[in-house]
Parts: sequence; structure tokens; C-alpha cells
Amino acid sequence: MELYTLNGKLQTGFNNIFFQIKNTDGTTIDNATAFWIPEMNMMSMKHSCPYSAISKAKNSTSTYMGFIVFQMAGSESEYWELNLNYSINGKDYTIKDRISVVEANRRVVESFQGSDSKRYILAMVEPTAPKVAINDMKAVLYRMDGMMNFPVVDDFKIVIDPRMPGMANHSSPNNTDLVQGTDKMYQGKLSLTMTGYWKINLQLLDSIGTVIKGEKVTETNEGSSIYFELEF
Repeated sequence: MELYTLNGKLQTGFNNIFFQIKNTDGTTIDNATAFWIPEMNMMSMKHSCPYSAISKAKNSTSTYMGFIVFQMAGSESEYWELNLNYSINGKDYTIKDRISVVEANRRVVESFQGSDSKRYILAMVEPTAPKVAINDMKAVLYRMDGMMNFPVVDDFKIVIDPRMPGMANHSSPNNTDLVQGTDKMYQGKLSLTMTGYWKINLQLLDSIGTVIKGEKVTETNEGSSIYFELEF
């Protein structure tokens, strides 16, 4: 079994993860079905995190892929394990191993309690290669229903207000707030007018427009309590 990501590491936030299953002679398996369950082992409890189903990677016959949203990094005493279960020709197999999840360089995931007393996990998916332009932006939003259950939250809205704190906290024009697409991810447009550090202030609104978390940026409030970060 070979497990890999595009940047070679697992980190807090949204992770696309790929793997292949190989025979002892090195040939790859192309007819497996698989599912996984990530599990954080803490000193006094265990919990999981949002994760996708596993499917074949696009344009590949033997590479499988899915994503996992880690809301916290591991450490020596508190660590993540990945339970990977797969079937080949009706025979079931299980692999369980410790995985290293490090803190991302910038804030790309938020875990918080909303004004409705429910807990949410919000993670940025795109842009992964930001540029001076109007960028496609994507995020995923989950509700934490217990330690192991993370359903997708439907029909909310994510308001974005990108700012450059080092440049008088200026914003940018032509941003589009994120709404849910057919792939269940939240999609919009992020305008970045120059290179440098950007703080993307966020507000989460429910289906009737009630603010669940986050504050508007004003002359007296420089930023929201929930945000993502980008630097390029």
C-alpha cells in the first residue's frame, strides 16, 4: 500500500489523499473497493474528522483517492490513526496505522461553535495556487454531530472579505460569496489584487440568512473571529 499527497505531507485542513494497492510482485490492484476512518487518539477521548468516500482517481485505473479534513495536528502523546478497509474479489483486508498530521503554515481550517450552539468545521479547498487575479475559491462545511459523525451542511452561505492587514487592511473588488455547488462544496470568487499576506475574513450564514459565526469588517473591527490565510 502506498499513500501519498501532492505536497508529500498530511496537514491540518483539507487534504486530497491518493493510494495504490499492490500485489507482492509489485503489480497494482484495479478492482478494489475501500473505505477509511481517521481517528484522533487523545489523552482522554477519541474522535474522528470529516472525510470523503474513496473512489478511483480521474484518468487512472489503479489509483484511489479521497479527502480528509484534519481539524487539529498530532503530537507525540495525541496522534492520528488511519483505518483503511478494502475488499478484493470478495476478500476483506484492514490496515490500521499511525499517521503524522502537522500544522499547516497558514490558517486553512476553522472549528467553532455557532450561535445555534452547534459545532462546525469549515476548511478551505481552493485556491491552492493563488495568483493576482480573480481566483476560484472552494470550501467544505461540516457539522460535528458527536465524536465520529460529520454530516455536510447544506444551503448555508459563506461571506468572504479578503484584507491585507499589512497594507492598511485594504480589501479587493469583485469578490463573490461562497454558495453550495452540486458537488456539495461551497464555491465563489476570491479577488487578490497583489502578492503578499491576505486574511480572508469569513461569516457563516444559515439558509435564512442568520449569522452563525463571524463578524463584518468595519472601521472599528479589523477582522472576523473566523478566517483563512493566504500568502503568495
